Amino acid sequence: MSNAPAPAPTSRREQILKEAARLFAERGFHGVGVDEIGAAVGISGPGLYRHFAGKDAMLAELLVGISERLLDGGRMRVAEGGESPGAVLDALIDGHIDFALDDRPLITVHDRELDRLREADRKRVRRLQREYVELWVTVVREVHPAPSEAEARAAVHAVFGLLNSTPHLGRPGSLPGRTDMARLLRRLALGAFGAMADGVGVAGGPSAG
Repeated sequence: MSNAPAPAPTSRREQILKEAARLFAERGFHGVGVDEIGAAVGISGPGLYRHFAGKDAMLAELLVGISERLLDGGRMRVAEGGESPGAVLDALIDGHIDFALDDRPLITVHDRELDRLREADRKRVRRLQREYVELWVTVVREVHPAPSEAEARAAVHAVFGLLNSTPHLGRPGSLPGRTDMARLLRRLALGAFGAMADGVGVAGGPSAG
């Protein structure tokens, strides 16, 4: 008999946010009403206001929340990764792949709706994202010290673009299963960082004059 703990029950707020993300991704922020979000979780539209002030508050919590979650998860993986930079980079990649495969609607919502956040929330998201990028840059440069900091940062952004392409890869049935897809994305991410390092000092590469 398994001793693994049972998954924590999903709160009503989490249910609302999950359905809001799905609906915003499918129809756009302005294409979804409060009543539709409420119906998706089995409560009346006005009942949502016991949990959120409105759609703007849901959008802010979705986008600020995922930025905080990625940064906190990245810091935890760095802290737990031990002395091997390669193992830390592997852990960062695996963590981001989990996000890219399990939270596809949030990627779409971020791409389309970030500018709808009020300025303070938008700046907070950007600050959290910069910190997340720099966390990766530090680890990537420990694994591949030859490329410059600017090249490592560009590679991190490129890998994020690769991993965050999951909403655009086609219907789930046309793709490999989750395990195989995760392995493929991992190989592609590691290959991209390796290609950055391999190009240093090669004619036509980043350091060529």
